[in-house]
Amino acid sequence: MGAIEKDGYTLYCTALFFSPEGRFMGKHRKVMPTSLERCIWGQGDGSTIPVYDTPIGKLGAAICWENRMPLYRTALYAKGIEIYCAPTADYSLEWQASMIHIAVEGGCFVLSAHQFCKRGDFPEHPDYLFNDVVDEKHPDPTVSGGGSVIISPLGQVLAGPNYESEGLLTADLDLGDIARAKLYFDVVGHYAKPDVFNLTVNEHPKKPVTFMTKTEKAEDDSNK
Repeated sequence: MGAIEKDGYTLYCTALFFSPEGRFMGKHRKVMPTSLERCIWGQGDGSTIPVYDTPIGKLGAAICWENRMPLYRTALYAKGIEIYCAPTADYSLEWQASMIHIAVEGGCFVLSAHQFCKRGDFPEHPDYLFNDVVDEKHPDPTVSGGGSVIISPLGQVLAGPNYESEGLLTADLDLGDIARAKLYFDVVGHYAKPDVFNLTVNEHPKKPVTFMTKTEKAEDDSNK
């Protein structure tokens, strides 16, 4: 699930992971906020790019336009991601094409949850003018158009895209499709070319301040 995480006085766009029992497993902070988002959100680092081994498959996430970052995707592929979550507010047709490409490229199932909301979901306040969607013929125009979709590793659309309303998409996932897809193309396996192309991922936390605690040498009792 998505959340806005507060750490000190900095906000992060974050994906949270929970087990079927409701146990918090960890998080992913968006490494690169998009455009004007950088005025609001901080940037994550390589320490929160997890892929979790769960009973239903290896689960990870890329948030919105992180999905346009080839090296970020490659890091997830290298961790063996099988269920690739791609939450977004991008309801363009180009996004749908990207999701199909990622499913085929990574040999993984792509679950892309899209925000759907109407003008009436927001307060009547000057901060929520939405001038670009004002339509006098429609008193409650759509602000974010949805498009949630589930795609198989073979590029088949299993559910969606849903542009009509809020909704819950479901699909039966045949994990055998992962092996079938990777038989032909494994981007970090037999179809990689490590003697030519190589990716290094720094997973260490990048903190602005690091304290090096001074250790005092114990006095030798013999000198007393």
